[in-house]
Amino acid sequence: MKQGNISLRAPEPEDLEVMLSFENDAALWELGTATGPYSRYQMKRYIAESQNDLYADGQLRLMIVCEGQGVAGIVDVFSFDARHNRAEVGIVVRKDLRGQGVAQTALSLLESHCFSLLGLRQLYAYVPVGNVASRKLFTSAGYTECGILKDWIRVGTSYQDVCFFQKINGI
Repeated sequence: MKQGNISLRAPEPEDLEVMLSFENDAALWELGTATGPYSRYQMKRYIAESQNDLYADGQLRLMIVCEGQGVAGIVDVFSFDARHNRAEVGIVVRKDLRGQGVAQTALSLLESHCFSLLGLRQLYAYVPVGNVASRKLFTSAGYTECGILKDWIRVGTSYQDVCFFQKINGI
C-alpha cells in the first residue's frame, strides 16, 4: 500500500526498536489500555507470531514508512468485531514528522485496505477531547464525531472526556 512517499507494510524484525519506542512511551499509555512496558522478548514474539491478518489475529498492525525518513509511525486496527464488520483504529506518528500529512495519508491507505480488501463496514476511534490534532485528523478524513464519552479515560488521578469518531464505508 503506497501513496506518494508514504507506504504501509507489515512489521519486520528490524522494526523491534522503533516498535518498543512507541509501545513503551508512557505518555501514550493513557490513550489506550496498556498498563506497563513491553519487553524485547514480548515484542519479538509478537513480530514473529503475528500473521498480520485481521481475521486470524483480531488486529492488524502496519508500519508507516516515509521515503527517506524510515519508519514514521504505526497504524493499528484492533477490537475487531467480525459479526458487525467494524474495528477501532489507532495511529501514532513520530514527533518530528507530525503536522506533515503523514497521518492523513496513512489513515487513507488503511481505510482503503480495510474497506476495499477486508470488507469492513466501519472504522471508529476514541480521541481525547484535548487532542486537537487528532480530532482534526479524523474530521478531515471524513469521520463523524458522534458524541462525547464523559470521564472515559483516566489520566493520573483524574478522568478525561473522549470524542467518539466513526466512518462508515460508502458514506
